[in-house]
This record gives sequence, structure tokens and C-alpha cells, in this order.
Amino acid sequence: MEARLKAIEGDIPLHFTPDVKKYINFYTVSRRDYARKMLNRSSKYFPLFEEYLAKNDMPDELKYLSVVESGLNPTVTSHAAAVGLWQFIYWTGKKYNLNSSWYIDDRMDPDMATQAACDFLGYLNGYFGDWELALAGYNSGPGRVNRAIRYADGQREFLQIYKYLPNETKAYVPKFVAVAYVFNYAEEHNLYPDAPEYIPTYDTVHVSQYLHLETLGKQIGLCLEDLELLNPQIKHGAIPSTARNYPLKVPVEFKELITQNRDSLYAKAAKVGRLELEKMAKNEIGTVAGRERVLHKVRSGDVLGTIAERYHVRVSDIKKWNRLKGSMIRVGQSLKIWVLPKYKNTSKAKTMASAKPKITPPNPRPGQKTHFVKRGDSLWDISVANKISIEKLKALNNLNSNNIKPGQTLIVSAE
Repeated sequence: MEARLKAIEGDIPLHFTPDVKKYINFYTVSRRDYARKMLNRSSKYFPLFEEYLAKNDMPDELKYLSVVESGLNPTVTSHAAAVGLWQFIYWTGKKYNLNSSWYIDDRMDPDMATQAACDFLGYLNGYFGDWELALAGYNSGPGRVNRAIRYADGQREFLQIYKYLPNETKAYVPKFVAVAYVFNYAEEHNLYPDAPEYIPTYDTVHVSQYLHLETLGKQIGLCLEDLELLNPQIKHGAIPSTARNYPLKVPVEFKELITQNRDSLYAKAAKVGRLELEKMAKNEIGTVAGRERVLHKVRSGDVLGTIAERYHVRVSDIKKWNRLKGSMIRVGQSLKIWVLPKYKNTSKAKTMASAKPKITPPNPRPGQKTHFVKRGDSLWDISVANKISIEKLKALNNLNSNNIKPGQTLIVSAE
């Protein structure tokens, strides 16, 4: 196996290690059916990967990384909410021009995601000057790789920093090497693609309106499955009304028919399902459709219910956005909140007001008693000690809430 790896080694080192041997056996012995499935899918996506890698002057063998990342599935979502063939999380994807909404997720677009992967991998290789470290950084982030380098006293080879990397990353690069081996030596292990998969030759038509894909297809004899295969990034079978010149891929033989009858075809496809889908988009738990992200830093006294009320969202939304299994939150924790634009400024104002309540200092008249607030004091304690109601205390001291803080001076008598 070691000699075979050396024979196919290019720009990326293919070290033969016990982990690599383990994963080669995994693919060629334990999971032969899975390996065969990957061989079948490779005919669908490898030509696309090879085109983009060549265009970006990058090693051809990087195409094997998508097997490790997603099993060549453009719509798969990981436990960490990474999506698509190249498994981008939301913010990394956005950095590389992959936007996602309830209707369309660019991370599932094979072309866009592959270009983004080339950009990200190119950046990592330029940053580390080493393809193995670039692969490790793609998996765990460059920060963790830098930390491993520091722990390894500045050594900068994957095998030298291996023990300081997260467990997932320790396995990640060996899996990549094993996949490269399996794809180059499948026949030697009696592995063959038995049902190769292909993408139909396609062209694009442009859409600037709501469009129900199944309705469009039925009018011209184009099956929905083909449209979904060509456009996996369209998640709910429709292009939203906000689309502007959206490039919808269609089998090449249908391009002229759609172009010649665009107005009538689009008009009928605009009448089906729109209200239902818009309602689903609005009400789905954890939806980000039409929303903007803000961060809320948890303060003492915060609970999910009050946070949800402040931002006009549901507790279930906050849980899904932040992958919370229960209702426990901790002071100092940052929560991602997706708010409707009309609530963004009011929510921010409420947050600032809550974080730093404005207190107008009292101006006691001659003869009025005052109390200097100490840590642990509450309005209830002060009212009892001075035989005055809480409502009267608040009125005397211009308080809009029961919040007080150490160092305040409160008037505690009317006279």
C-alpha cells in the first residue's frame, strides 16, 4: 500500500500511517458497499470538481476531499450544521459568497460550493504553506491548527502536530489519503462502479419571480426529479418572489421551449403554492427567511422566555438557532438571534436599556431620609426597613423598574 501511495503522490503528501491503513481497510473491506456507492457518484461530480480545480490551478486530488466531507451528497447536513458537498457552515459559507435562506441554500449548489471550496482551500494553503495543514485547517479551522503548532514548539508538519489536533482532525487527513488510494486502486480490490450516476447536460434560464418548479415541469413534460437533480440548492420546490435573474438549470433540450414560451409558462407556475410556502417559511421553527442576525449576550436574570419576548421570536427558534437541547443558558453566553428587520432597532434599544438602565438621581428635600444601596439590597428590603411601599419608593426615586444597584442613593421618606 505504501508503494502504491507513493506512485500516485502529487502536490499533496500521501503518507502511509497506521491510521491510513485502517481507513483503507474500512473502505475496501468493512464498507465495500459504501465505497462502491462513492465510485458510482464520482461520475456525477468529479468532472465538475476537476474543472474548477484546474481553473484555480489547484491539485486534482483535492476532489477526493468531498468524499470525506459529504459522501458526494449535495444536500447533506452535518450535526454541526455544515451543509453540502463541501460542508460549509453558515458563516464560512457567507464569507465565500454562499448565501442561504429558507428557499435557497447556495451551499448545496455544486458549482458555487466548489468554487468556494477552492477559494477557502487556496487561502489555507497560502496561509500555512502546506497542503496537509490546509486540509487540517479546512476541517477544524486555522485557529486550532495554529494552536497545535504552538504546542508542538513551532513544528509545522502534520505528523509533527498530529497529537495536538482534535480527534476528528486526526482522522480527517488519513481518511483523505485512504480515499485517494481507494479511487486509484479500486480494481485491485475488486471494486467497480456498478451503476454510474450522471448529471444531464444542462443550460440555464433566468427567473425574477416566484416559480413553482413542479408546475413549470408539468407544462412541458420535464419531471421534477430532473429539476431537483440539477438544482439541489432549491430546498422547497420553488424560487421565491424576491429572486432577480436567478439562474435555473434545465436539461439543455428544454431551454429553447422554455425561452419561447417564458411568459405563459412562468405565469402558470407563479400561481401554485406561493401562499402556503410563504406561510411555511415564516412559521418554520428556526427559520432565518427574511431575517437579520444579531447577537445577544446573556446577562444575570435572563431566561429564554424574556429573551424571546425582547426580540419578537419564539423560545423554540432560539433553541434551534443555537442548538440548545434544554433551556439552560449561562451568563456571558452569546446567543444567535434572527430578527425581522422591523424589530431590529427596537430590540437593540431594549437590550441597551436593559443592560444599562437609566436612573435619574433623586434630589432629596430638607428633612427627607436617604438610603445608600449596598450589595444584596432589594427594594423590598428597603421598603420594609423604612416602612414605605415599593410603589412610593419608585415614585420618589424616578424608578421605572425594581432594578437598583450598589452605590445608588434612594429617598426613603416622603418628608
